[in-house]
Amino acid sequence: MSEDKAKIQEETKKMMVKWKSKRGSLIMALHEIQGAFGYVPWCSMEVVAEELKIPMAQIYSVLTFYNHFKLNPPGKVVISICDGTACHIKGSQSVIDAFESELGVKAGITTDDGLFYIQVVRCLGCCGLAPVVVVNGKTYGRVTPLEVPKIIAEWRETMAM
Repeated sequence: MSEDKAKIQEETKKMMVKWKSKRGSLIMALHEIQGAFGYVPWCSMEVVAEELKIPMAQIYSVLTFYNHFKLNPPGKVVISICDGTACHIKGSQSVIDAFESELGVKAGITTDDGLFYIQVVRCLGCCGLAPVVVVNGKTYGRVTPLEVPKIIAEWRETMAM
Protein backbone atom coordinates (compact mmCIF):
# COMPACT_ATOMS: atom_id res chain seq x y z
CA MET A 1 0.00 0.00 0.00
CA SER A 2 1.34 3.43 -0.93
CA GLU A 3 2.15 5.92 1.80
CA ASP A 4 -0.45 8.37 0.45
CA LYS A 5 -3.19 5.73 0.44
CA ALA A 6 -2.34 4.75 4.02
CA LYS A 7 -2.49 8.40 5.15
CA ILE A 8 -5.82 8.94 3.44
CA GLN A 9 -7.28 5.81 5.00
CA GLU A 10 -5.97 6.79 8.44
CA GLU A 11 -7.49 10.28 8.16
CA THR A 12 -10.78 8.83 6.90
CA LYS A 13 -10.95 6.41 9.86
CA LYS A 14 -10.53 9.35 12.23
CA MET A 15 -13.42 11.15 10.51
CA MET A 16 -15.65 8.09 10.69
CA VAL A 17 -15.53 7.95 14.49
CA LYS A 18 -18.24 10.59 14.80
CA TRP A 19 -20.38 9.20 11.95
CA LYS A 20 -20.41 5.51 12.97
CA SER A 21 -23.15 5.90 15.55
CA LYS A 22 -25.30 8.31 13.54
CA ARG A 23 -27.92 6.69 11.38
CA GLY A 24 -28.20 8.11 7.86
CA SER A 25 -24.85 9.88 8.07
CA LEU A 26 -23.37 8.77 4.73
CA ILE A 27 -23.79 12.06 2.87
CA MET A 28 -22.45 14.11 5.78
CA ALA A 29 -19.45 11.80 6.09
CA LEU A 30 -18.76 12.09 2.35
CA HIS A 31 -18.97 15.89 2.60
CA GLU A 32 -16.38 15.85 5.37
CA ILE A 33 -14.08 13.60 3.35
CA GLN A 34 -14.37 15.80 0.28
CA GLY A 35 -13.73 18.87 2.43
CA ALA A 36 -10.51 17.32 3.69
CA PHE A 37 -9.15 15.96 0.39
CA GLY A 38 -10.91 18.05 -2.26
CA TYR A 39 -12.56 14.89 -3.61
CA VAL A 40 -13.61 11.47 -2.33
CA PRO A 41 -10.73 9.03 -2.90
CA TRP A 42 -11.57 5.41 -3.66
CA CYS A 43 -9.60 4.25 -0.63
CA SER A 44 -11.78 6.53 1.55
CA MET A 45 -14.88 4.87 0.13
CA GLU A 46 -13.47 1.52 1.26
CA VAL A 47 -13.06 2.82 4.81
CA VAL A 48 -16.56 4.34 4.82
CA ALA A 49 -18.03 1.02 3.62
CA GLU A 50 -16.27 -0.87 6.39
CA GLU A 51 -16.92 1.63 9.19
CA LEU A 52 -20.56 2.41 8.36
CA LYS A 53 -21.39 -1.13 7.22
CA ILE A 54 -22.64 0.13 3.85
CA PRO A 55 -22.01 -1.62 0.52
CA MET A 56 -19.53 0.09 -1.83
CA ALA A 57 -22.20 0.10 -4.55
CA GLN A 58 -24.47 2.24 -2.36
CA ILE A 59 -21.66 4.70 -1.59
CA TYR A 60 -20.72 4.93 -5.26
CA SER A 61 -24.33 5.50 -6.27
CA VAL A 62 -24.63 8.41 -3.81
CA LEU A 63 -21.35 9.93 -5.05
CA THR A 64 -22.39 9.72 -8.69
CA PHE A 65 -25.99 10.86 -8.10
CA TYR A 66 -25.02 14.20 -6.53
CA ASN A 67 -22.91 16.31 -8.87
CA HIS A 68 -21.36 18.10 -5.89
CA PHE A 69 -19.11 15.12 -5.17
CA LYS A 70 -15.87 14.62 -7.05
CA LEU A 71 -14.27 11.21 -7.59
CA ASN A 72 -11.01 12.64 -8.93
CA PRO A 73 -8.78 15.32 -7.48
CA PRO A 74 -9.68 18.75 -8.85
CA GLY A 75 -7.02 21.05 -10.25
CA LYS A 76 -5.48 23.87 -8.26
CA VAL A 77 -7.69 26.33 -10.12
CA VAL A 78 -11.38 25.44 -9.91
CA ILE A 79 -13.50 27.12 -12.56
CA SER A 80 -17.21 27.11 -11.64
CA ILE A 81 -19.43 28.09 -14.54
CA CYS A 82 -23.06 28.81 -13.75
CA ASP A 83 -25.63 27.21 -16.02
CA GLY A 84 -28.68 28.18 -13.98
CA THR A 85 -31.70 29.67 -15.72
CA ALA A 86 -30.52 33.30 -15.94
CA CYS A 87 -26.99 32.34 -16.97
CA HIS A 88 -28.22 29.78 -19.48
CA ILE A 89 -30.53 32.31 -21.12
CA LYS A 90 -27.66 34.81 -21.27
CA GLY A 91 -25.32 32.35 -23.05
CA SER A 92 -23.50 30.29 -20.45
CA GLN A 93 -23.28 27.30 -22.80
CA SER A 94 -21.00 29.26 -25.15
CA VAL A 95 -18.84 30.19 -22.12
CA ILE A 96 -18.69 26.53 -21.06
CA ASP A 97 -17.73 25.54 -24.61
CA ALA A 98 -15.01 28.23 -24.69
CA PHE A 99 -13.42 27.04 -21.42
CA GLU A 100 -13.55 23.41 -22.55
CA SER A 101 -12.03 24.29 -25.93
CA GLU A 102 -9.35 26.57 -24.50
CA LEU A 103 -8.27 24.04 -21.83
CA GLY A 104 -8.80 20.91 -23.92
CA VAL A 105 -10.93 19.14 -21.31
CA LYS A 106 -14.63 18.65 -20.67
CA ALA A 107 -16.37 19.85 -17.50
CA GLY A 108 -15.70 17.50 -14.60
CA ILE A 109 -12.14 16.77 -15.76
CA THR A 110 -8.83 18.21 -14.56
CA THR A 111 -6.27 19.31 -17.15
CA ASP A 112 -3.28 16.99 -17.62
CA ASP A 113 -1.00 19.46 -15.85
CA GLY A 114 -3.27 19.32 -12.77
CA LEU A 115 -3.81 23.07 -12.88
CA PHE A 116 -7.41 23.62 -14.06
CA TYR A 117 -10.69 21.92 -13.20
CA ILE A 118 -13.96 22.94 -14.85
CA GLN A 119 -17.28 22.38 -13.12
CA VAL A 120 -20.72 23.41 -14.28
CA VAL A 121 -22.98 24.45 -11.42
CA ARG A 122 -26.70 25.20 -11.27
CA CYS A 123 -26.59 28.59 -9.53
CA LEU A 124 -23.99 30.89 -8.04
CA GLY A 125 -26.51 33.43 -6.75
CA CYS A 126 -25.32 36.24 -9.04
CA CYS A 127 -28.14 36.19 -11.58
CA GLY A 128 -27.84 39.92 -12.26
CA LEU A 129 -24.29 39.32 -13.54
CA ALA A 130 -25.24 36.46 -15.87
CA PRO A 131 -23.42 34.58 -17.24
CA VAL A 132 -21.22 34.17 -14.17
CA VAL A 133 -17.96 32.32 -13.65
CA VAL A 134 -16.23 31.91 -10.28
CA VAL A 135 -12.56 30.96 -10.30
CA ASN A 136 -11.09 30.00 -6.92
CA GLY A 137 -13.55 32.37 -5.24
CA LYS A 138 -13.11 35.32 -7.64
CA THR A 139 -16.34 36.23 -9.44
CA TYR A 140 -16.44 37.24 -13.10
CA GLY A 141 -19.72 38.68 -14.36
CA ARG A 142 -21.22 39.01 -17.83
CA VAL A 143 -18.54 36.68 -19.19
CA THR A 144 -18.32 36.21 -22.94
CA PRO A 145 -16.42 33.48 -24.80
CA LEU A 146 -13.92 36.14 -25.93
CA GLU A 147 -12.92 36.79 -22.29
CA VAL A 148 -12.14 33.14 -21.53
CA PRO A 149 -8.51 33.13 -22.80
CA LYS A 150 -7.81 36.26 -20.73
CA ILE A 151 -9.26 34.66 -17.56
CA ILE A 152 -7.20 31.51 -18.11
CA ALA A 153 -4.03 33.55 -18.74
CA GLU A 154 -4.66 35.53 -15.55
CA TRP A 155 -4.84 32.34 -13.50
CA ARG A 156 -1.82 30.75 -15.20
CA GLU A 157 0.15 33.83 -14.23
CA THR A 158 -1.25 33.84 -10.68
CA MET A 159 -0.37 30.18 -10.15
CA ALA A 160 3.12 30.62 -11.57
CA MET A 161 4.00 33.11 -8.82
